[in-house]
Amino acid sequence: MSKSPHISVLLNPSIDALNIKPNGIYVDGTFGAGGHSEHILKYLKSGHLYAFDQDLNVNPSKDLRFKDHPSFTFIQRNFASMTQSLKHVGVEQVDGILLDLGISSMHIDQAERGFSYMHDGPLDMRMDQSQSLTAETILNTYEHHQLLRIFRDYGDIEKPHIFANVIMKHRPYQTTHDLVKVTDVFFKNKKGHTAKAVFQALRIEVNQELNVLEDVLQQSLSLLKPEGRLVVITFHSLEDRIVKHFMKDHSMIKQLKGLPVLSNDLPPFKLITKKPIVPSLDEISMNPRSASAKLRVSEKQTNHSII
Repeated sequence: MSKSPHISVLLNPSIDALNIKPNGIYVDGTFGAGGHSEHILKYLKSGHLYAFDQDLNVNPSKDLRFKDHPSFTFIQRNFASMTQSLKHVGVEQVDGILLDLGISSMHIDQAERGFSYMHDGPLDMRMDQSQSLTAETILNTYEHHQLLRIFRDYGDIEKPHIFANVIMKHRPYQTTHDLVKVTDVFFKNKKGHTAKAVFQALRIEVNQELNVLEDVLQQSLSLLKPEGRLVVITFHSLEDRIVKHFMKDHSMIKQLKGLPVLSNDLPPFKLITKKPIVPSLDEISMNPRSASAKLRVSEKQTNHSII
Protein backbone atom coordinates (compact mmCIF):
# COMPACT_ATOMS: atom_id res chain seq x y z
CA MET A 1 0.00 0.00 0.00
CA SER A 2 1.34 3.46 -0.89
CA LYS A 3 2.13 5.70 2.04
CA SER A 4 0.74 9.22 2.35
CA PRO A 5 3.33 12.00 2.53
CA HIS A 6 3.18 13.86 5.81
CA ILE A 7 1.68 17.33 5.34
CA SER A 8 2.21 19.81 8.15
CA VAL A 9 -1.20 21.01 9.31
CA LEU A 10 -1.91 24.75 9.63
CA LEU A 11 1.68 25.36 8.58
CA ASN A 12 1.52 29.05 7.63
CA PRO A 13 -0.85 30.12 10.45
CA SER A 14 1.31 28.39 13.08
CA ILE A 15 4.55 29.90 11.77
CA ASP A 16 2.92 33.35 11.62
CA ALA A 17 1.62 32.87 15.18
CA LEU A 18 5.15 32.32 16.51
CA ASN A 19 6.02 35.88 15.47
CA ILE A 20 9.59 34.73 14.85
CA LYS A 21 12.53 37.03 15.62
CA PRO A 22 15.67 36.36 13.53
CA ASN A 23 17.79 36.20 16.71
CA GLY A 24 15.22 34.34 18.82
CA ILE A 25 15.35 30.92 20.43
CA TYR A 26 12.48 28.57 19.50
CA VAL A 27 11.27 25.08 20.32
CA ASP A 28 9.44 22.65 18.07
CA GLY A 29 8.15 20.21 20.66
CA THR A 30 6.91 17.69 18.08
CA PHE A 31 9.45 17.48 15.26
CA GLY A 32 7.84 14.57 13.35
CA ALA A 33 8.68 14.88 9.66
CA GLY A 34 10.22 18.31 10.21
CA GLY A 35 7.75 20.46 8.27
CA HIS A 36 7.30 23.14 10.93
CA SER A 37 10.99 23.09 11.89
CA GLU A 38 12.05 23.60 8.28
CA HIS A 39 9.96 26.75 8.03
CA ILE A 40 11.01 28.15 11.40
CA LEU A 41 14.68 27.88 10.34
CA LYS A 42 13.99 30.02 7.27
CA TYR A 43 13.28 32.98 9.56
CA LEU A 44 16.33 32.57 11.81
CA LYS A 45 19.69 34.30 11.36
CA SER A 46 21.57 34.34 14.66
CA GLY A 47 18.72 32.55 16.45
CA HIS A 48 18.38 28.86 17.21
CA LEU A 49 15.76 26.11 17.01
CA TYR A 50 15.60 23.15 19.42
CA ALA A 51 13.40 20.31 18.18
CA PHE A 52 12.10 17.43 20.31
CA ASP A 53 10.81 13.99 19.30
CA GLN A 54 10.70 10.80 21.34
CA ASP A 55 10.32 8.51 18.31
CA LEU A 56 13.54 6.52 17.86
CA ASN A 57 12.91 6.34 14.10
CA VAL A 58 13.18 10.12 13.76
CA ASN A 59 16.74 11.07 12.75
CA PRO A 60 17.21 14.58 11.32
CA SER A 61 20.96 14.01 10.97
CA LYS A 62 20.14 12.05 7.80
CA ASP A 63 17.93 14.84 6.42
CA LEU A 64 19.68 17.43 4.23
CA ARG A 65 17.30 20.12 5.51
CA PHE A 66 18.74 19.79 9.01
CA LYS A 67 22.06 17.95 8.78
CA ASP A 68 24.86 20.20 10.11
CA HIS A 69 22.51 23.19 10.21
CA PRO A 70 24.15 25.74 12.52
CA SER A 71 20.84 26.98 13.90
CA PHE A 72 19.33 23.57 14.65
CA THR A 73 19.62 21.14 17.54
CA PHE A 74 17.63 17.92 17.80
CA ILE A 75 16.78 16.40 21.18
CA GLN A 76 15.45 12.83 21.07
CA ARG A 77 13.21 13.02 24.11
CA ASN A 78 9.56 13.57 24.99
CA PHE A 79 8.68 17.26 25.17
CA ALA A 80 7.76 16.76 28.84
CA SER A 81 11.52 16.95 29.47
CA MET A 82 11.71 20.38 27.79
CA THR A 83 12.86 22.50 30.74
CA GLN A 84 15.43 19.96 31.90
CA SER A 85 16.75 19.22 28.41
CA LEU A 86 17.09 22.89 27.46
CA LYS A 87 18.83 23.69 30.73
CA HIS A 88 21.31 20.91 29.91
CA VAL A 89 22.34 22.84 26.77
CA GLY A 90 22.42 26.18 28.59
CA VAL A 91 19.01 27.53 27.62
CA GLU A 92 16.82 28.94 30.41
CA GLN A 93 14.14 30.72 28.37
CA VAL A 94 12.89 30.79 24.79
CA ASP A 95 10.98 33.11 22.45
CA GLY A 96 8.44 30.58 21.24
CA ILE A 97 7.14 27.05 21.68
CA LEU A 98 5.25 25.16 18.99
CA LEU A 99 3.36 21.93 19.74
CA ASP A 100 1.71 20.03 16.90
CA LEU A 101 -0.09 17.28 18.81
CA GLY A 102 -1.35 15.31 15.85
CA ILE A 103 -0.20 11.80 15.08
CA SER A 104 1.76 11.91 11.84
CA SER A 105 1.06 10.10 8.60
CA MET A 106 4.29 8.15 8.99
CA HIS A 107 2.88 6.63 12.17
CA ILE A 108 -0.55 5.90 10.73
CA ASP A 109 0.79 4.34 7.55
CA GLN A 110 3.32 2.03 9.22
CA ALA A 111 1.35 -1.10 10.03
CA GLU A 112 4.11 -2.38 12.31
CA ARG A 113 3.58 0.59 14.67
CA GLY A 114 -0.02 -0.46 15.39
CA PHE A 115 -1.55 3.04 15.31
CA SER A 116 -4.04 2.38 12.50
CA TYR A 117 -7.18 0.29 12.48
CA MET A 118 -6.92 0.23 8.67
CA HIS A 119 -3.79 -1.93 8.65
CA ASP A 120 -3.22 -5.25 10.40
CA GLY A 121 -0.20 -5.12 12.65
CA PRO A 122 1.00 -5.61 16.22
CA LEU A 123 -0.90 -3.81 18.98
CA ASP A 124 1.96 -1.46 19.77
CA MET A 125 1.04 2.27 19.61
CA ARG A 126 4.22 3.44 21.36
CA MET A 127 5.61 6.81 20.30
CA ASP A 128 8.74 5.96 22.30
CA GLN A 129 9.72 2.42 21.33
CA SER A 130 11.99 2.11 24.36
CA GLN A 131 9.09 2.10 26.81
CA SER A 132 7.55 -1.21 27.88
CA LEU A 133 3.79 -0.45 27.92
CA THR A 134 1.97 -1.30 24.68
CA ALA A 135 -1.68 -1.46 23.63
CA GLU A 136 -1.41 -5.26 23.67
CA THR A 137 -0.38 -5.19 27.33
CA ILE A 138 -3.34 -2.96 28.19
CA LEU A 139 -5.90 -5.08 26.34
CA ASN A 140 -4.62 -8.37 27.75
CA THR A 141 -3.78 -7.46 31.35
CA TYR A 142 -5.68 -4.38 32.56
CA GLU A 143 -8.44 -4.89 35.12
CA HIS A 144 -12.04 -3.89 34.37
CA HIS A 145 -11.86 -0.56 36.25
CA GLN A 146 -8.70 0.40 34.36
CA LEU A 147 -10.24 -0.37 30.96
CA LEU A 148 -13.41 1.47 31.96
CA ARG A 149 -11.43 4.60 32.78
CA ILE A 150 -9.57 4.52 29.46
CA PHE A 151 -12.60 3.95 27.26
CA ARG A 152 -14.80 6.42 29.18
CA ASP A 153 -12.29 9.24 29.67
CA TYR A 154 -10.15 9.00 26.54
CA GLY A 155 -12.59 7.66 23.95
CA ASP A 156 -16.00 8.86 25.14
CA ILE A 157 -17.14 5.37 24.22
CA GLU A 158 -20.80 4.40 24.54
CA LYS A 159 -21.45 1.93 27.40
CA PRO A 160 -17.76 1.76 28.38
CA HIS A 161 -18.42 -0.56 31.32
CA ILE A 162 -20.00 -3.16 29.02
CA PHE A 163 -17.31 -2.69 26.37
CA ALA A 164 -14.62 -3.27 29.02
CA ASN A 165 -16.30 -6.60 29.85
CA VAL A 166 -16.38 -7.52 26.17
CA ILE A 167 -12.67 -6.75 25.81
CA MET A 168 -11.82 -9.00 28.74
CA LYS A 169 -14.06 -11.80 27.44
CA HIS A 170 -12.31 -11.96 24.05
CA ARG A 171 -8.72 -12.05 25.27
CA PRO A 172 -6.01 -12.56 24.14
CA TYR A 173 -5.29 -9.91 21.49
CA GLN A 174 -2.20 -9.92 19.29
CA THR A 175 -2.96 -7.73 16.28
CA THR A 176 -4.91 -4.60 15.46
CA HIS A 177 -7.44 -6.61 13.49
CA ASP A 178 -8.06 -8.86 16.50
CA LEU A 179 -9.37 -5.72 18.18
CA VAL A 180 -11.24 -4.47 15.10
CA LYS A 181 -13.19 -7.74 14.93
CA VAL A 182 -14.55 -6.97 18.41
CA THR A 183 -15.35 -3.31 17.71
CA ASP A 184 -17.08 -4.24 14.44
CA VAL A 185 -19.55 -6.33 16.42
CA PHE A 186 -19.98 -4.10 19.48
CA PHE A 187 -20.27 -0.82 17.53
CA LYS A 188 -21.91 -2.22 14.39
CA ASN A 189 -24.40 0.67 14.15
CA LYS A 190 -21.82 3.41 14.73
CA LYS A 191 -21.17 6.05 12.07
CA GLY A 192 -17.60 6.04 10.83
CA HIS A 193 -15.09 3.33 11.65
CA THR A 194 -16.03 1.22 14.65
CA ALA A 195 -12.51 1.23 16.09
CA LYS A 196 -11.62 4.93 15.79
CA ALA A 197 -12.46 6.01 19.35
CA VAL A 198 -11.05 2.80 20.85
CA PHE A 199 -7.70 3.26 19.11
CA GLN A 200 -7.57 6.90 20.23
CA ALA A 201 -8.24 5.91 23.84
CA LEU A 202 -5.56 3.22 23.82
CA ARG A 203 -2.99 5.48 22.15
CA ILE A 204 -3.56 8.20 24.77
CA GLU A 205 -3.09 5.69 27.58
CA VAL A 206 0.01 4.06 26.06
CA ASN A 207 1.74 7.40 25.59
CA GLN A 208 0.17 9.28 28.53
CA GLU A 209 -0.56 12.03 26.03
CA LEU A 210 -2.84 14.20 28.16
CA ASN A 211 -0.55 14.06 31.18
CA VAL A 212 2.55 15.10 29.25
CA LEU A 213 0.56 17.87 27.53
CA GLU A 214 -0.51 19.32 30.88
CA ASP A 215 3.09 19.01 32.06
CA VAL A 216 4.63 20.94 29.16
CA LEU A 217 1.95 23.64 29.28
CA GLN A 218 2.89 24.30 32.91
CA GLN A 219 6.55 24.45 31.91
CA SER A 220 5.78 27.12 29.31
CA LEU A 221 4.90 29.57 32.09
CA SER A 222 8.54 29.84 33.13
CA LEU A 223 10.19 28.86 29.85
CA LEU A 224 8.80 31.66 27.72
CA LYS A 225 10.41 35.09 27.69
CA PRO A 226 8.20 38.20 27.78
CA GLU A 227 6.36 38.42 24.43
CA GLY A 228 7.23 34.77 23.79
CA ARG A 229 4.49 32.80 22.05
CA LEU A 230 2.91 29.46 22.92
CA VAL A 231 1.40 27.93 19.76
CA VAL A 232 -0.53 24.65 20.04
CA ILE A 233 -2.28 22.58 17.36
CA THR A 234 -4.74 19.98 18.67
CA PHE A 235 -6.67 17.28 16.87
CA HIS A 236 -9.37 16.10 19.26
CA SER A 237 -11.58 17.62 21.93
CA LEU A 238 -9.66 16.20 24.91
CA GLU A 239 -6.44 17.95 23.89
CA ASP A 240 -8.21 21.12 22.84
CA ARG A 241 -10.10 21.37 26.12
CA ILE A 242 -6.86 21.18 28.10
CA VAL A 243 -5.15 23.83 25.95
CA LYS A 244 -8.20 26.11 25.88
CA HIS A 245 -8.64 26.09 29.66
CA PHE A 246 -4.91 26.47 30.34
CA MET A 247 -4.62 29.53 28.10
CA LYS A 248 -7.84 31.05 29.41
CA ASP A 249 -7.07 30.42 33.09
CA HIS A 250 -3.61 31.98 32.76
CA SER A 251 -4.78 35.07 30.88
CA MET A 252 -7.44 36.19 33.36
CA ILE A 253 -6.82 39.12 35.71
CA LYS A 254 -7.53 37.97 39.24
CA GLN A 255 -8.21 41.04 41.40
CA LEU A 256 -11.10 42.87 42.97
CA LYS A 257 -13.31 44.85 40.60
CA GLY A 258 -12.70 48.60 40.68
CA LEU A 259 -9.13 48.43 41.96
CA PRO A 260 -6.15 49.42 39.76
CA VAL A 261 -4.30 46.52 38.15
CA LEU A 262 -0.74 46.34 39.45
CA SER A 263 2.07 44.55 37.65
CA ASN A 264 1.96 41.60 40.02
CA ASP A 265 -1.79 41.27 39.35
CA LEU A 266 -1.18 40.65 35.67
CA PRO A 267 -1.76 37.10 34.44
CA PRO A 268 1.27 35.42 32.85
CA PHE A 269 -0.35 35.21 29.41
CA LYS A 270 -2.58 37.19 27.14
CA LEU A 271 -4.72 35.43 24.56
CA ILE A 272 -3.78 36.03 20.94
CA THR A 273 -6.58 33.81 19.60
CA LYS A 274 -9.95 34.32 21.30
CA LYS A 275 -11.29 31.55 19.06
CA PRO A 276 -9.19 28.76 17.53
CA ILE A 277 -7.81 29.02 14.01
CA VAL A 278 -9.00 26.11 11.89
CA PRO A 279 -7.89 24.81 8.47
CA SER A 280 -9.33 26.39 5.36
CA LEU A 281 -11.55 24.40 3.04
CA ASP A 282 -8.66 24.28 0.58
CA GLU A 283 -6.35 22.76 3.19
CA ILE A 284 -8.94 20.19 4.21
CA SER A 285 -9.51 19.21 0.56
CA MET A 286 -5.75 18.69 0.09
CA ASN A 287 -5.27 17.00 3.47
CA PRO A 288 -8.48 15.51 4.93
CA ARG A 289 -6.60 14.52 8.10
CA SER A 290 -6.40 18.23 8.98
CA ALA A 291 -10.17 18.61 9.33
CA SER A 292 -10.26 18.35 13.14
CA ALA A 293 -7.24 20.60 13.79
CA LYS A 294 -7.46 23.69 16.01
CA LEU A 295 -4.73 26.25 16.57
CA ARG A 296 -4.58 28.29 19.80
CA VAL A 297 -2.04 30.97 20.68
CA SER A 298 -1.01 32.80 23.85
CA GLU A 299 1.72 35.33 24.52
CA LYS A 300 3.79 35.80 27.66
CA GLN A 301 3.02 39.14 29.27
CA THR A 302 5.59 41.89 29.65
CA ASN A 303 5.85 43.58 33.05
CA HIS A 304 4.03 46.87 33.63
CA SER A 305 3.86 48.71 36.92
CA ILE A 306 0.24 49.88 36.39
CA ILE A 307 -2.13 49.59 33.46
